[in-house]
Amino acid sequence: MRMLYTRCATLAASLLACLSALATSCASAQDSFPSKPIRIVVPYAAGGSTDQLARAIQQPMEKFLKQPVIVENKVGAGGAIGTESVVRSAPDGYTLVFGNSGPNAILPLLRKTPYDPVKDLRPISIVAVTPLILAVTANNPAKNLKDFLALAKQSGSSWNFGSVGNGSLSHLTGEYFNSMAGLNLLHIPFNGGAPLMIALAGGQLQAAFITGLDGMAMAQAGKVRYLAVTSPSRTKIFPKLPAIAEQVPGFRSIAWFGVLAPKGVPDKIAEKLHEAVVYAVGRPEVEKMFAARQVEAHSSSPQELEQTIHDEMKQWGAVAKHSNIHLD
Repeated sequence: MRMLYTRCATLAASLLACLSALATSCASAQDSFPSKPIRIVVPYAAGGSTDQLARAIQQPMEKFLKQPVIVENKVGAGGAIGTESVVRSAPDGYTLVFGNSGPNAILPLLRKTPYDPVKDLRPISIVAVTPLILAVTANNPAKNLKDFLALAKQSGSSWNFGSVGNGSLSHLTGEYFNSMAGLNLLHIPFNGGAPLMIALAGGQLQAAFITGLDGMAMAQAGKVRYLAVTSPSRTKIFPKLPAIAEQVPGFRSIAWFGVLAPKGVPDKIAEKLHEAVVYAVGRPEVEKMFAARQVEAHSSSPQELEQTIHDEMKQWGAVAKHSNIHLD
């Protein structure tokens, strides 16, 4: 019996020593983070708006973390493929995703995705925000938002609006606009911002909800005209444009971009990553680059990004249900 007791005590002591060593090792790994390059996965093609913004914070993050930061594009399934790859990665802080409303709030509402953005990802910080813009073709008779609302109601279903694709933020914003403003604009989807802008400038569409980055060249060339922004009030990015909410009370649609990590990343590492993103977003050169692309540099607490995702899922879930929007 005494021998058995001795063996058990020895085993317990060994187990305790192992657990203590493991805890010490984990603590040491967190304290020394990062000790190797960090990957930021962009779930869209290189050169797009999301990719450009991710690369803008790349060098400042490297400076803060004193390790290389590598931007990697993993495209497909509306951003779901790249996002899933991050969800499935080790929760050690070395793999992040540069996300936005699409794969992190809207897509899971419209079809089954291999991840749950709330359960499987840990928000780090928002990086940038921007309203969408209600834009019309240059020869549209509506010179302002009030004119547009009046003429669209008169024309019934003969007016349309374009989007960058079925189930996109621009699509849901248009259907939300229909519902809130009492309109019946017909939705016409395109495969991305470039073909959408070509169709709008060519007069194939009456209107579209676009980003400033997509519309900049056509607007400067006088081929499309901006009428209003989708933010709750006027913004410093587009100070001369009225908010749709001035004519349609309560209307709101904001595009955001942000950094998220796999769920399970330790608190200390998440805090260090948050500090790095906030540092990067606050650099004057980053703010200048964002402003040139008509987005506003905006860092946040992890809680603000988490609440933003919750609020968007509630808002766009209701719109999708009301307008019977789903992706097969």
